[in-house]
Amino acid sequence: MLGVLVLVYVFNFLDRQVLAILAEDIKADLGLGDSQIGFLYGTAFAVFYAVFGIPLGRLADVWVRRTVISLGLATWSLMTAASGLAGNFAQLAGARIGVGIGEASASPSAFSLLSDWFPPERRATVMAIYSSGLYIGAGLGLYVGGMVVDNWNQAWPDGNAPLGLAGWQAAFMVVGMPGLLLAVWVRTLREPRRGAADGPSAAQAAAEGLAGEEERPGRVLLKELAKVLPPFAVLTLARAGASRAMLLGNAATAAGLAMAAWLLTLWLGDPVQWVALGVGVYASACWVQNLALGDPVTFSTIFRARSLRTAVLGFSLLSFGSYGAGFWVVPWFLRNFDLSAGEAGKTLGLIAAVGGWAGATFGGLAADWWRARKPQGRLYFAVVAALLPLPFVVAMVRTDSLTMAYVLYVGAGTANGLWLGAAVSTVQDLVLPRMRAVASAVYLLMLTFIGLAMGPYTVGRMSEASGDLGHAIELCLLANLVAIVLFLLASRGLVADEDKLAAQKAQAAGAA
Repeated sequence: MLGVLVLVYVFNFLDRQVLAILAEDIKADLGLGDSQIGFLYGTAFAVFYAVFGIPLGRLADVWVRRTVISLGLATWSLMTAASGLAGNFAQLAGARIGVGIGEASASPSAFSLLSDWFPPERRATVMAIYSSGLYIGAGLGLYVGGMVVDNWNQAWPDGNAPLGLAGWQAAFMVVGMPGLLLAVWVRTLREPRRGAADGPSAAQAAAEGLAGEEERPGRVLLKELAKVLPPFAVLTLARAGASRAMLLGNAATAAGLAMAAWLLTLWLGDPVQWVALGVGVYASACWVQNLALGDPVTFSTIFRARSLRTAVLGFSLLSFGSYGAGFWVVPWFLRNFDLSAGEAGKTLGLIAAVGGWAGATFGGLAADWWRARKPQGRLYFAVVAALLPLPFVVAMVRTDSLTMAYVLYVGAGTANGLWLGAAVSTVQDLVLPRMRAVASAVYLLMLTFIGLAMGPYTVGRMSEASGDLGHAIELCLLANLVAIVLFLLASRGLVADEDKLAAQKAQAAGAA
């Protein structure tokens, strides 16, 4: 199970990260700027990834999780291949939206499956091994994308390629189609009993919480979609008995986000960035209100545990730096050292794959080791993980030596993934088994809006404003320093929140 799910995550990020090595060719062919590339990689993907992750996470909590992953994998693979048919910004953005919707199915289901296969004391290690697929996939995306572009352009230098495709278009097709075969394999996996790794009481509570819902997946999905998609979300709130104050709060949220999008557009331009982000945040707010009405236990467990809220915000800020620097460091190498996509892809891809895998795996082991000695150990380790990448990245973007830049990228790439296992295991440990996929969707929603939607776009904007991409990459890592403060605050209430959850598990199982 773990091995196959790692492969799923490899394909998840292979299809996502290939855009980094293709960015310069896409900019030249379609006449785009850095902020538009940041939008394609970040916001266009992120908003739909986050919003659809909520209903798909709920579906994973009540249906066959391997099927959810399999269908999502087939969807995002096809949409990645379809990106190769795009001839303008709007078409490429539409394909990226499809990739985001498909990929939203994977991690909430995978986190839930793995939490039912492995006991709590091993979860940070297991989640880190799963999350290491991120770096393997990102590395393969750089390697394969760069290789395809270079070979394609060398074979047809005059542009007389089959079907008139450019090298970057062919690369999207090459990385997209193999995922369809993996989707078939995923469907053959065995589904564990929910809560099994947490003991008989947790499994009993999970079964009681899901009684009668497993056979109605289509209805569950439609109901959850109606809770996030405007204007259906407001109608759903009204039908659920929302108070006047709640409906007024919903309207005020919509008005406030519309005003914010308008002001940001006047200030920074890029209306599509702010409108898309505003719609995504509003849809998420509608879902939170619906959750509070329809499942107050899940709402309370996820949103009223102070340590969980604070830790997730901290990890989201780490993802801001990770996504912002992780995406733009490839174009930085291409611009600063006049490399071809193939040259950069081979070296950077290998470093990203091996270094990221090693960092994520070691980080999970270290977080579990620290957790075994102190309840707050994973959060303390997150503090270390937030500090370690900073000197490597700062030194890398300031060197004029290609060799030294590669060496420093090894350190940055390895340190960049240390926190992943600690993050996912913290979320999984602070909720009941029956709500793990939904909690994972909330966690990914925060990481996606703050990290993926804003990180690459912000670096792109700062690069355009300053004319210095390296300086923009440095500045985005200031978010790590704020994250450290949040981890220390979260650690103060962690033990009390874990004790409350233990009592809740016992009560749900009839033992209290």
